[in-house]
Amino acid sequence: MGGGEACRHLRLSLSCFRSGGAERSGQVWGFLEPSRGRMSVTLHTDVGDIKIEVFCERTPKTCENFLALCASNYYNGCVFHRNIKGFMVQTGDPTGTGRGGSSIWGKKFEDEYSEYLKHNVRGVVSMANNGPNTNGSQFFITYGKQPHLDMKYTVFGK
Repeated sequence: MGGGEACRHLRLSLSCFRSGGAERSGQVWGFLEPSRGRMSVTLHTDVGDIKIEVFCERTPKTCENFLALCASNYYNGCVFHRNIKGFMVQTGDPTGTGRGGSSIWGKKFEDEYSEYLKHNVRGVVSMANNGPNTNGSQFFITYGKQPHLDMKYTVFGK
């Protein structure tokens, strides 16, 4: 999607994968034991599917929030309300304005930075925020390396 293209509707469904390849859909069954297998979510959009591996061990609270929102269909019908060519695409606001959304706790939650999780490749998934410790439901996916975002936005998937 280019920077000038209209926003697209986003429909999310949850798929959990174990390293052995077994799949269960619609349940957050693996969250309590993330070390036993990979966790992933598939974003179904009108321009194709996007599979996101989530990093539950490094960002447990962020992943708990994201996976629970997915499982509750919170993101269904959300649009990509922000799309900057060569930078990132953002979604997760049910109002579609970029100003809405909340966490599963009904309030903003703290950042979970890791020196091991960087914005160093295309496809990094991070929480959008309005400053330190203001995570809610919005997230973005990078179009390329964005090192200036490191330690400012919680990376929780790719």
